[in-house]
Amino acid sequence: MTTETPEIRSILDFLEQAGIEIVLEPIGEEAFLPGLAIRGGRLVVDLARLDWPGDLLHEAGHIAVTEPEERARLDSVRDDPAEEMAAIAWSYAAAVAIGLDPAILFHEGGYRGGAQALIDNFTSGRDVGVPMLEYYGMTAGRAATAAPGARPYPHMERWLR
Repeated sequence: MTTETPEIRSILDFLEQAGIEIVLEPIGEEAFLPGLAIRGGRLVVDLARLDWPGDLLHEAGHIAVTEPEERARLDSVRDDPAEEMAAIAWSYAAAVAIGLDPAILFHEGGYRGGAQALIDNFTSGRDVGVPMLEYYGMTAGRAATAAPGARPYPHMERWLR
C-alpha cells in the first residue's frame, strides 16, 4: 500500500504544472498498471494501489505525447511503438526536471526486464525515443547544441504536444 510520499508529491506537482490533470480516486482491478488509469486525457491515480511511483511519469508521458485534438478523448494507452518510445523519452526528461533518480522511473518491476538498459541508454546520451519528441516539436536533440541558444534534450521546449 503506497501513501503519498514527498517523491510522489513532487511528481504530481510537476505533472500538474506541465498541464496534465491528475485525479486521485480508487481504481478497480481493471487497471493495466496497479493504481493508474487514463480517463478523458486525465491521469487517474489510486495511491493505495500504486506500486511504482515512476509509473506516474510514464503514463503521463502517453498523455503528453498524444495529439492535442485526441488528448481529451484518451482513455487508454494506444498500441503504437513510436508513441511508446516517445513516452519513455518524455518520462526520462520529466525525471531529470524533477531531480528523480532514473532507477525510480525505470524500475525493476517494469519495462520487460529492460530497465537497466533504459537507464544506460539515457545516461550515456543515446536517447531512444527523442527523435519522436523532436518531430512533435517538444524538444531539440543533442545535435541541436550547435545552434546558438539551443537547449538540447533532456530539456523540453514544451511538455504537451
